[in-house]
Parts: sequence; structure tokens; C-alpha cells
Amino acid sequence: MLTPAWALFLPVLFLKYVRGNADSFTEELLIKPLSNNHVYTYFQFTTTWSTDALQHHTHLFPRSFGEIIARYQIDELHLSLTEGLWKHLHWGYPVVDAPSGAEMYAWFSPDTKDVDTQWKLLTESMSGLFCASLNFIDLSNSLQPQLSFRPSGVYKNFQSNNSFVRYATLPREIVCTENLTPWKKLLPCDSKKGLAMLLNSGRLHNTNYHSLGIHFRSVCGDDKCTTKSYELKQTMSLVYDAEIIGSRDWSVQKLFGQGIMGPCPLAVTSLIYVDTSSNDTTPFTLVPSYDRLDTSVRGGVQVDLAIFDLNQRKTQVFNIAAIHSQPQRVRVPIPPPLHVNRYIAGYGQEISAIVTQMYNNHWQPIDVVLLENIPWFLPVYLQTLSIENSVQKIIPKAKYYIPGKGKSRPYYLELALRLPPKSTTTVSIDFDYVFMKWQEYPPDANHGFYIGSAVVTAMLPVARNFTSSFMYFDTLNSSIKTPRPGYIVQMHTENMIITLPTPDFSMPYNVICLACTVVALAFGPLHNITTKSLYLRLDTSDGDKSMFQIIKEKLFCKKLKKIEPEVTDQALRVESDSPKIVK
Repeated sequence: MLTPAWALFLPVLFLKYVRGNADSFTEELLIKPLSNNHVYTYFQFTTTWSTDALQHHTHLFPRSFGEIIARYQIDELHLSLTEGLWKHLHWGYPVVDAPSGAEMYAWFSPDTKDVDTQWKLLTESMSGLFCASLNFIDLSNSLQPQLSFRPSGVYKNFQSNNSFVRYATLPREIVCTENLTPWKKLLPCDSKKGLAMLLNSGRLHNTNYHSLGIHFRSVCGDDKCTTKSYELKQTMSLVYDAEIIGSRDWSVQKLFGQGIMGPCPLAVTSLIYVDTSSNDTTPFTLVPSYDRLDTSVRGGVQVDLAIFDLNQRKTQVFNIAAIHSQPQRVRVPIPPPLHVNRYIAGYGQEISAIVTQMYNNHWQPIDVVLLENIPWFLPVYLQTLSIENSVQKIIPKAKYYIPGKGKSRPYYLELALRLPPKSTTTVSIDFDYVFMKWQEYPPDANHGFYIGSAVVTAMLPVARNFTSSFMYFDTLNSSIKTPRPGYIVQMHTENMIITLPTPDFSMPYNVICLACTVVALAFGPLHNITTKSLYLRLDTSDGDKSMFQIIKEKLFCKKLKKIEPEVTDQALRVESDSPKIVK
């Protein structure tokens, strides 16, 4: 059989396409022991695509996600789905901070004509892609922040115009396996190879905190930034408790239920980092031994990373374990330079206040930006805004406020503050409990109404309790070791739930049931009376019997018929047995 001439060139063309393709994929895992016998694990999968247009054929970049980005003219997109609350006071700062529930914000291209329409279509498309309730995001819960969010990608002619950015949260969103499955399908190796094999849903949802994220932006294609590339980061943050693991000696097998099965064949680098900086206070030994140890000093804090390179390991399956050599001791965690909390003040169903407290534990002042996203059904009053500090009086450097509008716009408040050193700053604003229309209540109205978390953005002068920043670096190793003059952190407070005046929705149900019962009982007799015809018929065989006698015979006829045969039979038997007298 002769081989066609064009078939001989297929291997050459294929090799040329693979070598000429500028796509790259890296997978990384960071394991960091925390205080109070907790273990923090962070997965980061980075896919970089060097192309001029997202409509072209994709090699490693997910095609479904690229079509959404291209259709709705997205320059940068961030999405997080989180279950649990990150405890900044005890655990420090994570690599990616996210609030409980769903959070999404995006920058649109300056050529976008109708940003609000594109934003709504984007949320609906992302809802279908990740099987989440993102379609509930609309203009009634979306903001245009001025200071809190800045794009981390590269732009040709960047202008600080907040009209092209949209931000929204869904604090009631629940993260489940239905969100994890489409998230893993965006990876080049899916969950069949590489570090993604460790992401077992049965192990993820038993943690104290888990958060998955999607982060898209434009990055420089070369060192001189003459070309542009697209970068997609898929992140997963998990916090395990020693009580769930069974002991404070952790291992990959205990955390994820299986060992490491090797790298993804499509990954350029496949690295595992173990933060051993806590060995001075809680010493442990890693088994097996690491490939290399990187030590760096950033922000006055030394960071030690034990690195395992999966591409260099010949074994197919191996496990990383930490064995503590000394008995357990109580550790007093060092507080981070800045942490926040939030609560509701007041009593009863009258005027109350939303209170946000910010603690500056550093010896220098810290500049922060506070963003409040308050739902439209919770009216707040700007004249009641109060800023109190335990050391000195604080005047906001900048203040932005837009009042809310019923079912169409939330209340927006953004403050730029300078927190004095070693002080506590309290920001409070009053709100009212209002009645809503009965159609505006959610299905479970007595459960309460959720208020999304506040966002606090700050520039820290030191890197104490600081893990990494994924915003300006491609890999974890470069972001952890590179020193910088300041370290940007973004913290989210707790979600709050309040109870608004709620009508008794069970009363209409009871009234409906009672009315239906009465109608059902009355309908039968009325239907019979109105549809059936009654005729009076006299029996001519009875002769001159009165009506009373006829009715009496009709009522007792069955009883007489049952008794009559028995009497007749008995009489016949008596008559047959008795002697006959013949005269």
C-alpha cells in the first residue's frame, strides 16, 4: 500500500506546531504549617498563552474560558468561591484572600459600549461554566470601586477609570463538588495527572477553610514587554486541622488521601514548596529529603522553603511527611501588623449600626482603604458615619459615597484612612430595619438577610505573617523570595446576617388550607343538588297506602327480607316434625 506524499509531512508539521506554540503550563503546591496545629496548602496552576487574539486555536489554554473572555471584552477577571472564614489574627495572610461565598470583579476593555449589559452577560456565562449561582449578580448588588481594586496586568494606555470595573459578592453562595468539577476540567491534564490528582472532593470539603479561584490577566510576553500574553491562574486554598488529620504529624497521604503520582506531562515545572520557617519554634523533619533549600530575607523576615521537584524524581509515587521530634508545646502566635473584624451594634428592631474595627499592631502608621458594600434593603445614613481612634482623631484622606436605590443599586462607601501606630480604629454607620414588599423576601425569609464582607486594602512595610502575593509574579517561588519596599494585602471581614421585620408567611398558608377545605366540603353537596334531578314516583301496586306507610316499608324492607326466610324455614321444620291430626 502506497503512502500519500502529504502524509509524510504530518509528523514534521506537528513537531513544528508544538515547538512553535508559545503556551506554557506550571503547577505548584505550597504547604505551610500554621499555629494551633493547622496546615495551610495552596495550589497554583498557571497557563500562559502567547497570542494576539483569544479566538485562535488553543493548545493548553481552555477554549471555553477563552471564548467568554473574547466575547465580552474582558481585560482582567477575578472569581473566587469560598467556604469558611480565614482567621488573619491566628493564621496571618494567605496567598489569595477571599470572602465567604462568591466574589467576582472584572475590568472591561475601554472599547466596551455598554458595560452593564456585558457585566450581566458575563455573570450568566460564568454561572453556566462553573455551575454556580453567579447569575444572581446584577446591578442591584454591583459596585464601581474607586480605590480598592487596581488591575495587576499590563495595559498599553492605562487610565484610572472606574467606569470599566464591576465588583459584586454573593455571601450566601455555597461551594460544593459541582463547582470543583468544571474548575478541574479547565486544567490541561484535568485531574488525571499531576498535582490536580490530590484534589479529591471528599477531602476538600472536610477542611476548616477551602477556596477555589480563577484569575485572568494580560502579562508581558518578553523581558522588554513588546508583546502581550494571556495568563490564567487557577488557585485552591485549604486549611486542615490536626484534629481532623488525627495527629500533628502531617503528610500528603493524610491530607489528601493519596500520594503524589508524578507531574503533569504538559507542565514545564512541577514544584512542591514546604515552608520550614517555623522549625525554630516547632521543629519537624521532612521525609523524604528535599531536593534543595531556598533561604531569603524579605521585609525583615527570613523565609526557608524546602523544594521538591517532581520532574527530577524518578519514583512514580511518593509521599511527603513531617515528623515532629519534640513534644507539643503551646505556641502564642505573633499578631500580624494589621487585622480587622466586623459586627452589628444595637438592640431590638430599631436603629442599629455596622461597626468595622481595624487594629494596627505595627510601630508605624499604615495607610488603608475600606470598602463597604451594603445591600439596598439596608438603608444607611452618611451623617451617622463615625471614625474613632484610641490614640488620635482621624480625618479621611478620601471619601466616596453613593446612596442605594431600591432593587437597582447598593449603598457604596469607600474611605482612605491612615491608621496611627499601636492603635484601634472603629468605623461605624447607622442603618434602619425596614419593611419590604412580600415579593421581595427570599424563600427562607426567617433565616435572615446576608450582608457581604467589607474589603480592607493596605500596604504593609514589613512581611511578618505574610505568605506571598500572586498579583505581580508568575510563580510562587519568585513571589516569595523577591523583596519589595511594601507588601500589598487585601483582607475580607466576616459576613453578617440580620433579621429584618418579616411577616408571618405561615398565615396565608393556613388561610389557603382552610379555604380549600371549606370549598371542598361545600362543593360536593352543592354539585349534587345543582346537577341531579329529583322526581317523586308513586307505586300504584300499593293501592290506598299512605305516603308514610310507603316510606316505612322502603326503609325496613331489607331487614324484613333478611328475617323472613329464617322464620319460614324454622316454621317449616316445626311443621314437618309435629304430628298431624286427621279428623
